[in-house]
Amino acid sequence: MTTIAELPAGFADKVLSAQSTFRSVMEAMARPGSVQHVTAFVGTPATVMRGTAAIALTLFDHDTPIWLDPQMSDTAEIAKWLKFHSGAPVVADPSVCSFALVGNAAALPDLGRFSFGSNEYPDRSTTLILQVESLTRGDEYRLCGPGIDGTAVLKATILPPDLFERLAINEALFPRGIDVVLVADDAVVAIPRTTRCIGHGG
Repeated sequence: MTTIAELPAGFADKVLSAQSTFRSVMEAMARPGSVQHVTAFVGTPATVMRGTAAIALTLFDHDTPIWLDPQMSDTAEIAKWLKFHSGAPVVADPSVCSFALVGNAAALPDLGRFSFGSNEYPDRSTTLILQVESLTRGDEYRLCGPGIDGTAVLKATILPPDLFERLAINEALFPRGIDVVLVADDAVVAIPRTTRCIGHGG
């Protein structure tokens, strides 16, 4: 059993680290498909990538219920670490979570299990944080939408392989929808609900 004293540390410098991570996430959201990097030093529980941990410590708080996929929830240390460092409640029902941490993206549940928000409150949707193998090598995805000048090319190794096909539901739901943050180690790419994939090749 892991005690509080045995949990991995959070940020080395809480304020500066949170500020720099927030800037990286905001830049990623403003420029969908662009690869940003988390520069802050942060302790991480087993199976949690550095970028995921930094985002959690920056964006999670008492008012942001989070859902953990089976890979994350099977490691009790992760929920304890999140609760200790962020205060965010871990919930069993994905339809009420503000953020979903997905360690095994290949087993991503049907998006209908998460919250799409409402027309009155589209911000009350779930943001998926998916850990993937790479955001610099793999298949090429051509993206378009707000924040992208023409098209952007993302070269990445992403599971599930049909992620962008699933996210196509966002177009019909707008302003409701699901936002996604892809994480590979310290690299971060945002796929907001307004971003479309218009081409995919090896």
